Order: sequence, then structure tokens, then C-alpha cells
Amino acid sequence: MQIFRDLPSLEAALAALRADGGRIAMVPTMGALHAGHMALVEEAKARAAHVVASIFVNPTQFGPNEDLSAYPRREAIDAAMLAEAGVAALWAPDVATMYPSGFATSIHVAGVSEGLDGAARPGHFDGVATVVAKLFGQVRPDIACFGEKDYQQLAVIRRLVADLDLGVEIVGVPTVREPDGLALSSRNAYLDASERARAIALPEMLVAAGEGVKAGEDVPAILAWGTRYLLDSGFASVDYVALCDAASLAPLAVLDRPARLLAAARIGRTRLIDNIAVNP
Repeated sequence: MQIFRDLPSLEAALAALRADGGRIAMVPTMGALHAGHMALVEEAKARAAHVVASIFVNPTQFGPNEDLSAYPRREAIDAAMLAEAGVAALWAPDVATMYPSGFATSIHVAGVSEGLDGAARPGHFDGVATVVAKLFGQVRPDIACFGEKDYQQLAVIRRLVADLDLGVEIVGVPTVREPDGLALSSRNAYLDASERARAIALPEMLVAAGEGVKAGEDVPAILAWGTRYLLDSGFASVDYVALCDAASLAPLAVLDRPARLLAAARIGRTRLIDNIAVNP
């Protein structure tokens, strides 16, 4: 696997891959890779002849109260994992390459970006949409794989690709979990032992609330119970527990269509998100 840091070198490598035949699948990441990322790579390998991964810690999706400098960076370890998995190329640009002097464009995806994490982290999804559009323009993949754990991000990217006719097939890959149910996340590394033990309340709550919703219990009451459960389990605050339309992310008061149950909460200094499918 080769690592590329400038566009001319990347473009030459991509031209060689395309000449070799077959489709190119992309796995965009911010590094600090874990088994969840590697599941994206495996899905990409199953769908295309060549896999290109990217590692770029995108500053435009961090808010003013979020510590960009604290985000884990371990490129050598990540690159070794990707090479072992059979990735053909790693695109690892720096900030100046992605956002050169004079860069003045930001992409806003209305609707799906505006509630949930969009409300809790203003501007976050503008940064996501802009960097993903950049990455797709640079790599021009046929397919791109994203995890369902970041479900709102997946919905934003699907809307972006559809609205701008980007011609990339977006594949959502199911969340990879620890044996006790906690969703794998780079941010789990921030949890101390006590916080990690209490964090399983998040997936436990989602499963129990989802069963209640499917059984016909009152949706607002179930969501209120979910918030209380997280706080009683040691979470410091809850940004949201919400039942939403699986495609539009519009809030639902009754389960009358395919839906997603989503939650975000803070334990210690760490903000965790998770979601599950809930269908009638």
C-alpha cells in the first residue's frame, strides 16, 4: 500500500488503478482505526476491485468547544492496519492541501443536518459535507462505505450525493459493537474504567426503548424514560433521545414507518452517540 500526500501523486496512482480495471471503493476516516473501520474496509473489498482509504482529521467539523488537538492521531499504526487489510492506497493530506489559502466554500445540507447532532454541534455537518465533497472530488470513487453508528452523518452524505449528482454509491455498514454491546468508537479511548463500565447503559437503553416502541408504548414517554435511564446510570447530560424517520430523520411520535432510535449523551468528558433500527 502506498501513502499519498499530494494530489498529483494520488491522481497518478488512481489512474493506474482504473487502468487495471474494476471499481474503486473509498473508506473515508479520521484515523484512530478500530474494528468498526476495518468492517468498512471489508465491505469495500467485497464491492470493488480496489479500496482507497483516507485519513484526515477535519478541522471544519470540530466546534469551538471541541478539542481538535486532543483527537487521537496514530497514522503509522493505522497505515499498517490498512495495508494488512489489503487497501490499495491511503490518501493522507494535510490541512493546507485540503483547505489551501483562499478556500471559501462551505456546503450546507438542509433538513437531515439540522436536528440531533446538528443542533448539539452547530456547523458540524457543514464541515462533514464539505470535506466529503472534497474527498469524493479528489478520489472519484464508484462506491464509498460509511458506518451506521454515525447515522445522521450517513443521512447527510446520502442527501449530498443525491442532490449534487456526485455519482457515488453510498453503502451504510452496520455498527460494530463490543461483546457487551457498546458501539466501537475512537472516542471510547477517552473513557476511564469506571466510565467504560457505565457506558453500556447507552446501548441497553436503546434496546429496551426500541422494544417498548415496537410494543406500542407511548413514544414521548419512552423517550423521556430513556433520558432518565441514562442520567440515573451515571451519564452527566443527555443531548437527545429521539425516534426519527429512517430516511429524513424527521421526529416521529408514533411508529408507523421504518425508523431509527438515536441518542447522544456525555459521560465524564466524553460524548457518545449510538442508534438502532426500529421498524413497525
